[in-house]
Amino acid sequence: MTVDDLWYRTKRGPDNERLPTQRHGRGKRWRVRYVDAAGEGRERLFERKTDAEAFDLSARTGSAPETKLAQSERHITFREYAERWRHSRKVSQALDYQRHLDSRLRHHHYPYFGNRAMRGINVTDVLEWITKLIIAEVAQSSLKTYFDVLNVIMNAAVVDKVIPDNPCKAVRLSAILRGFTRVPKWVPTTDQTAALFAVVPPQYKAAVWLGAGEGMRIGEVLGAENGARCIDPAEHEVHVVQQLRFHKQAYGGFYLAPPKSGSVGDIDLDDAVAAAITEHVLRFPPAAVELPDITRGTPDPGKPATRRLVELLFTDEFGRPIHDQAWSKLWAQWRAAAGWPQAGTFHSLRHYFATALITANVDPTDVQNALRHSSLRITLETYVHWWPKKERLRNIVGTGLLAATAQLRKGQFQT
Repeated sequence: MTVDDLWYRTKRGPDNERLPTQRHGRGKRWRVRYVDAAGEGRERLFERKTDAEAFDLSARTGSAPETKLAQSERHITFREYAERWRHSRKVSQALDYQRHLDSRLRHHHYPYFGNRAMRGINVTDVLEWITKLIIAEVAQSSLKTYFDVLNVIMNAAVVDKVIPDNPCKAVRLSAILRGFTRVPKWVPTTDQTAALFAVVPPQYKAAVWLGAGEGMRIGEVLGAENGARCIDPAEHEVHVVQQLRFHKQAYGGFYLAPPKSGSVGDIDLDDAVAAAITEHVLRFPPAAVELPDITRGTPDPGKPATRRLVELLFTDEFGRPIHDQAWSKLWAQWRAAAGWPQAGTFHSLRHYFATALITANVDPTDVQNALRHSSLRITLETYVHWWPKKERLRNIVGTGLLAATAQLRKGQFQT
């Protein structure tokens, strides 16, 4: 904001005299440029300099009617705006994304930004939040996802004139994360994996076998059903075609969805895993649960999802599907009893599966297929420290040239 004299130029003449402008003597002389409540640049003209200076001062302090925000807009908190933003976008968002978005906001954004005024969040606040996530050892991919959510919300707030600019724009997350790798922080050894088997209750041992012996994720394991659709001993294959999800608003609770993007695939059925599944089915007969099934695609809006009876291999003591939060509580008990560190999650069994294949000199492409990674690059980057280093052949070029030159000297080459 500034007060400009429209009758005289800013630059003076050779004798320091004031130089008149083309509009000298015509119209209002004094101009104040300011930013209004919507964040738009404006200007206002005055006949007297004192009036212009008074308005400039009120515009700077935000007391001028043109620059004054409504109290509700000035003090709207991040949580209030984010909830409005989230609900307004539900029509265009996939159901799985809605569920995860709600969880991410509640666990990773609201604890830090929730009660802060939107207009009070600055670049330093964002950097401080990222630092806390890094200290908490949040995975690089997750950290990027959380930052992207914050960035999208802040961009929407700029468009809605809630804030003048987006503090995330000044943050180069790629530079901050440079040097981070996909390499898992902890991978259990064979002895440590065996220690886990020793403490897991019998009704869940087969679930651990699917993680350690087939590299399946927890959602895929809890969504596995009895029969050839998932476990096919006749073909010696495990078909990873679904995972168990939960969305109370959309499906009234549990439902079956496709695995993580690009992760549908068939895995060789290990004999030990097959034996564990067979024993599990005999001792703990699968419970038939009616579930919505969207593994063949998300249903059209307004149309109910296809429901079918599913014989889940793993349920709770009441024959109900197991919620991931309930599983996390059970896992924490088993992990502690097995002497695993806090970094040891069910996903660590998938890492064990991968590294066992690698150390057995399985071809990298076969490891990629077993893990159902979308590209070989992901497999190589994740387990870079486990690939055996081959003895490189040296002096290939020099040896050949020396032999050739020796033959020339002996006159054995015809030119």
